Amino acid sequence: MLDRVRALPGSIALPALVSLVAACGAGGGGWGGPQKQAAGPGQGAYPGTPVAGDSGGYGDAGGAYAGGGYVAPPAATGQVTVVAPTPEPAPSERPGLGTVWGESVYAPVTTQPFQRASTDPWAIVALRYNDAEGVRAHADYLGAQVAPLEVYAGDGSLGISVVDASGAMLPGIATAGRAFVVGADGDRYRLVVRNGTGARFEVVTSVDGLDVIDGAPADPARRGYILDPYGVLVIDGFRQSDDQVAAFRFGAVDDSYAARTSGDRNVGVIGFAIFAEKGAVWTPAELQRRDTADPFPARSYAAPPPS
Repeated sequence: MLDRVRALPGSIALPALVSLVAACGAGGGGWGGPQKQAAGPGQGAYPGTPVAGDSGGYGDAGGAYAGGGYVAPPAATGQVTVVAPTPEPAPSERPGLGTVWGESVYAPVTTQPFQRASTDPWAIVALRYNDAEGVRAHADYLGAQVAPLEVYAGDGSLGISVVDASGAMLPGIATAGRAFVVGADGDRYRLVVRNGTGARFEVVTSVDGLDVIDGAPADPARRGYILDPYGVLVIDGFRQSDDQVAAFRFGAVDDSYAARTSGDRNVGVIGFAIFAEKGAVWTPAELQRRDTADPFPARSYAAPPPS
């Protein structure tokens, strides 16, 4: 659900050092276990000092994430064999864009504790993407205008956008509670979440219906990245290890990571499930509620005596 959507001109200045945290939920229910925190990539557009991680990986040996939990590369096409007496003809190629498994990018992670305030997300945001032809067809149909796009989550405290390799927000449209972003075949993209509050949030993210940390079908109950107070979270790709991610790149649906692993049913959508941290969260809505608190909520005028 998009609570607020705004189209903004210009681009986002990305920090030289970005704190990313991958949370690990224990299989038994609580969210107070160790989490992974990532430093911004130390090469390319995000030079920075790597933050050393521990050697224990993400999973708790007795929890829901035992046995690893990184994204597996897509299987080579030549390794797939179909045995059938009468094979059905291959389906026609789907139009539009998907997200392919890109080159390895340096993006180390470390751990931090995080306890969710609730099992329900504080906000859920969906950004749909397509090629220019597909998005402009939607824009013409809805009477909307394509422009650099940022979506506001929850009460407007967090801004979410898709940016290109230079950090410029990709264009898109937003109308009737839905947002569409324009991509181009072969281009690399990143996901950016900006925090306008003094509170921390956990951000569970999916691309094409797959969790960006372990590549499994996405579920808000999975671990995520932690967004620091007044911080900027940059997600570069599908996580391969404590140090590397496979870059997000737009490509043909049939070549997408989802199509080559679990199926292409949910190709074309990027999801964010955002969780508040246990304790007070000073969001604009909470501040406004406090600012308008009534010291005499039951005041009234005197009633006349009985006749």
